[in-house]
Amino acid sequence: MATIYLIEQGAKLVKDSKKIVVEKDDQVLLEIPDFKVERIFIFGNIQITTQAMKFLLESGIETSFFNLYGRLIGKLSSIESKNVYLRIQQYEKHKDSQTVLDLAKIFVAGKIRNMRTTLLKYSSNHPEIDFNQNVRQLEECLSELERKTQVSSILGVEGRASALYFECFSKMLIKNFEFAGRVKRPPTDPVNSLLSLGYSLITNEMLSIVSGIGFDPYIGFLHSLEYGRPSLPLDLVEEFRQPIVDRLTIEIINKEVLTPDDFEKVEEGVYLKKDARKKYFEQYERRMQTEILDPETNQRFTYRKIMFNQAQKFAQSLTEGKIYTPFLLR
Repeated sequence: MATIYLIEQGAKLVKDSKKIVVEKDDQVLLEIPDFKVERIFIFGNIQITTQAMKFLLESGIETSFFNLYGRLIGKLSSIESKNVYLRIQQYEKHKDSQTVLDLAKIFVAGKIRNMRTTLLKYSSNHPEIDFNQNVRQLEECLSELERKTQVSSILGVEGRASALYFECFSKMLIKNFEFAGRVKRPPTDPVNSLLSLGYSLITNEMLSIVSGIGFDPYIGFLHSLEYGRPSLPLDLVEEFRQPIVDRLTIEIINKEVLTPDDFEKVEEGVYLKKDARKKYFEQYERRMQTEILDPETNQRFTYRKIMFNQAQKFAQSLTEGKIYTPFLLR
């Protein structure tokens, strides 16, 4: 089923018989059978008719609204999941300080292991680049993590590990892109722009997943409670940052899918130009539809399906007492 990315400013999304239609100035830009649409990402100033909105809600089609530069504004959501028992377990586990501590360690350990694997896989293909010292320090971070007794200390380890990892990131970019380090808001260079956009997209997808399963997305374990912050999706995407977004960013740059000329500096930061955004979404969707072998089941799943599977596993960890295991790069 299709994911639709709408970026044509001034366009309108309408429902026409058994089709979803995107039109602008009385011209049809896109039409697709409604049963083939699974999710819609809307960027910037695009209208939706009441009939289309009702259909999207009734059909359970995930519809998300972003600003022009990829920051999530909100979602069109149907009636909340009826899985109240899962939410009760989530609230109870969140009140247990030991459970919060254990889960926070698991989320960060998964992220650090995927950082380590990313560096090792790249250096194995490029023996001229030496990441050994940073890899050893990441392993030290994993050891240190087990001794921590406060979530704030765990976040400190995560911060140091991220600094070590991103210290190597620029060395994995072989084309003419400068990257001095991770800068979140606003992104100050093209590489940070790609990372921020990708992280925003996978967090939004995880938000849809956990909401659909029945979680309260605002109750997390690694990420603390903060008004309006989807803490649980942020917890669960930690293990997917390197496999999906970081590796996609490296591939887009090194294969020259995008060049520095595809970016523009505006008041809000550095962002992709309109035509370049289309290229990025094509590459992002290709990445999400990439099938990889799941070592636990020995079956092949897309990254999108694996994200759903991981959220289901986390639900089981809360309701059945199973230990949650993060997705790890092989």
